[in-house]
Amino acid sequence: MSGTVTPPTVPARAPRLGLSQLAPHTYQSEIRAMTTECERMGGINLAQGVCDTPVPAVVEAAAVKAMHDGYNIYTRCDGNQRLRTAIAQKQLRDYGIRYDPEHEVMVTCGATAGLHVAAMALLDPGDEVVVFEPFYGYHVNTLKALRAVPVLVALTEPGWGLDADALRAAITPRSRAILLNTPANPSGKIFTRAELEAVAALAMEHDLFVITDEIYEYFVYDGTEHICPATLPGMRERTIVVSGFSKTYSVTGWRVGYVTADARWMPAMAHFHDLTYVCSPAPLQHGVAAGLEQLPPAFYLHLAADYQAKRERLAAALRDAGMDPLIPPGAYYILARAEHLPGATAAEKARNLMARTGVASVAGTAFFRPGCGEELLRFCFAKQDAELDEACERLRKS
Repeated sequence: MSGTVTPPTVPARAPRLGLSQLAPHTYQSEIRAMTTECERMGGINLAQGVCDTPVPAVVEAAAVKAMHDGYNIYTRCDGNQRLRTAIAQKQLRDYGIRYDPEHEVMVTCGATAGLHVAAMALLDPGDEVVVFEPFYGYHVNTLKALRAVPVLVALTEPGWGLDADALRAAITPRSRAILLNTPANPSGKIFTRAELEAVAALAMEHDLFVITDEIYEYFVYDGTEHICPATLPGMRERTIVVSGFSKTYSVTGWRVGYVTADARWMPAMAHFHDLTYVCSPAPLQHGVAAGLEQLPPAFYLHLAADYQAKRERLAAALRDAGMDPLIPPGAYYILARAEHLPGATAAEKARNLMARTGVASVAGTAFFRPGCGEELLRFCFAKQDAELDEACERLRKS
């Protein structure tokens, strides 16, 4: 028809609805997956470190009282003054390090949030962070989620010793930090003074941060000493100490952790904590503050002795079940060799064991680079005695 105008061809475009570039690389952790399956079948969960032992009475009572007293609104994004002061006093008592509770202590929404906001404040996309292997998956995935690059340095068996030459070789011009977990999940590794001195020397030589996750600081056995890296000469200004109360007070669901660090780094970390989490639960901050203020040193010694006994019971059951446990000097997990269990992979071995016994473990591959850890399973012994003993009996019958 005369005068008809043909509409222009519109080029096809990529769909706007879709996941981010990060999302295809994320997945449910093997720990969460095993926990979900264990709950479905009503089994005994030795997979996740839920730490379902009793809460200290003084901690629980103070949290309940705080709720009744009206402490149910936001605190400062870095926590209430009472808890910040108690944390500063704890660090001075335990390690001889003085932190200003107003400018160098931050209460976080769990230790996981502490690591997250420290990484947000101190790392840029593409920065490299040395992480020791076996590693805690949340450490590696937090770095990846922020587009930092974890660089793995394998610890050596037996005992997961640090090879200082391997650490030096891993440091490049893009390195920004070294991430430590001591005592470590999943291995129970406690870095020795000599190892920490080697880490400190390289951190100072290359002007690196040291981020140290010390959530298991009181879970130390056989007379082993936990050393906070910030206590070493020249390390306070560059060490970011991340810890919390989830394990020590058996309150993993409360989400109360903390960071202590030089005042230069705190404002940025507090900004990101406010932006992402707002604050840790207000009345629960009072609960853990009461624990720090009132529980005597004997509480922490008894905690270590109690968990050492749990470790021995689980290790004996694993041996009886034909698995060779790697006895940890710290934390509350055991890595055990499980070559004889049916399954081509560690994940299949873990699922077959749970199907036979109702006891959940975690495939060792969750803690190593691809291709490693296939012969290992991780078991958690942070359980009440009756449940742990039942799990041990089931493993012996497997």
